[in-house]
Amino acid sequence: MSLARSAAAVAVHAYTASGAVLGWLALRSTWDHDPRTALFWLSLAVFVDATDGFAARAVDVRRYASWIDGARLDDIVDFLTYVFVPLAILWDQQLLGGVPGLVAVGAVLIASGLGFSNLHAKTTDHFFTGWPSYWNLVAVYCLAWRLSQATTTVVLIALAVLVFVPIKYVYPSRTATLMRTTIALGAIWGIQMLLMIWWLPTVPAWLLWTSPIYPIYYFALSAWLNLRPTAE
Repeated sequence: MSLARSAAAVAVHAYTASGAVLGWLALRSTWDHDPRTALFWLSLAVFVDATDGFAARAVDVRRYASWIDGARLDDIVDFLTYVFVPLAILWDQQLLGGVPGLVAVGAVLIASGLGFSNLHAKTTDHFFTGWPSYWNLVAVYCLAWRLSQATTTVVLIALAVLVFVPIKYVYPSRTATLMRTTIALGAIWGIQMLLMIWWLPTVPAWLLWTSPIYPIYYFALSAWLNLRPTAE
């Protein structure tokens, strides 16, 4: 029985690690100047990232595969799929360029590297500290809204700075307050994001203007929980 449980635990870690394969496929599509396919691969990586935690807790990986550091593995994969590849997509699509673009790329990589290495990046009450490195989602919006290089550069640098601002942000699958609402709205938003990727580079106006509803909810909920005397 313990052998079967250990095998299941290792399989869950392998499932987490498969996100790196999806990241490589996304990078390969970027080399082919195909941002839609690259972003679809990254979307699959997000799905893996969103579901591996449930699987890990179900099979108790800390007990039955204790020699593998699941948190470190998750961070390695996430840095590739949430940070590195999205920057490559933005650069390939010429939304970043020149010295200002290099500054923005450097700011994002350094900020995210320090953010992922921050021992307090995830709080005991299940929040992110500092802006989470959702650069893959930023990339989708930059492409969908067809932002200029200057605007993209400013947005990336501003968000990189927010990584260091000690504000708590909702951890969608773990923050207890309004979790069901957050997950339900997040699922709808996920469909919207997939539709935006599908319709790139010409995204319908109705989708462009309704898709920010969930991010607004996310930031509003995070702000409200920060302002409360105690956050769950």
